[in-house]
Amino acid sequence: MGVLVVGSVALDSVITPFGSKKDILGGSATYAGIAASYFTDVSMVAVVGEDFPEEHTEFLRIKGIDTAGLRRVPGRTFRWKGKYEDNLNARTTLDTQLNVFAGFNPELAPGQRRCPYLFLGNIDPDLQRSVLGQMTDAKFVACDTMNMWIQNKRDSLMKMLERIDLLVVNDEEAWMLAGTPNVLQAARKIMEMGPKRLVIKRGEYGAILFGPRTQFCVPAFLIENVFDPTGAGDSFAGGLIGYLASSASLDEISFRKAVVYGTVMASYTVAEFGAKRLGELTFTEIEARYREFCKITLFEDFNKNNAVKFDLTPF
Repeated sequence: MGVLVVGSVALDSVITPFGSKKDILGGSATYAGIAASYFTDVSMVAVVGEDFPEEHTEFLRIKGIDTAGLRRVPGRTFRWKGKYEDNLNARTTLDTQLNVFAGFNPELAPGQRRCPYLFLGNIDPDLQRSVLGQMTDAKFVACDTMNMWIQNKRDSLMKMLERIDLLVVNDEEAWMLAGTPNVLQAARKIMEMGPKRLVIKRGEYGAILFGPRTQFCVPAFLIENVFDPTGAGDSFAGGLIGYLASSASLDEISFRKAVVYGTVMASYTVAEFGAKRLGELTFTEIEARYREFCKITLFEDFNKNNAVKFDLTPF
């Protein structure tokens, strides 16, 4: 196993200006796991109810994801319903039914405990800490969180941040966590809390990677038709950690490439409702978009070789 993904598997109902879908496959573990599966072996730990369609489980297996940790228990599967406004930036949650997810208590199998790369999806920081405490050989730990945990479980979250290598949050979450709307100030404050690196996702405006002495900014990959932004952030994180696991390197160049691959995976996710487009990809398509991204972001430095000089940019 290359990456262990722990998070939610859900049935989402989504309304956008381009239509609506009911009870489609969703959840943080779903999007992150599928995105990572294009780069490395993935094992998933999550919980679903007895109403969870077997076709969804089979879909995950077809993607090469080890679903032995996907527990099916009596009750109904976690459900979320949301509506996006015309610009797709504003989202309103219409209904949340935790159902069996309310009792989620991840227990890792012996093989999962030895997994070298761990992605902790957006779940209660108490559970994130419990999972991390079960790991024996984690080489790299990435973590996501959200406003609710920042507001209501801050003490537990702070203890979690002391133990992780990478935190992935959106700009609003970063501002809330750091207590400042300034991106640079927020990044410094968050990294002082413990994470060795930080990624701030900025939706259609791209993402920023912060390291011990560096920052790296990328735009979003622009596509003509955006249908559903749900899961884009988790796909980004999955592509990022999946690439890192496949590269077996945690140097600066690898992190920058990983951010670009994460951006590529997110761009495919938003092109269709749910995880449909993300799950239909080929690695040839991923590589083609990666190369296209490199082309549209390339610039020439003023030197005799007309090549971009790699430099560590302080922040």
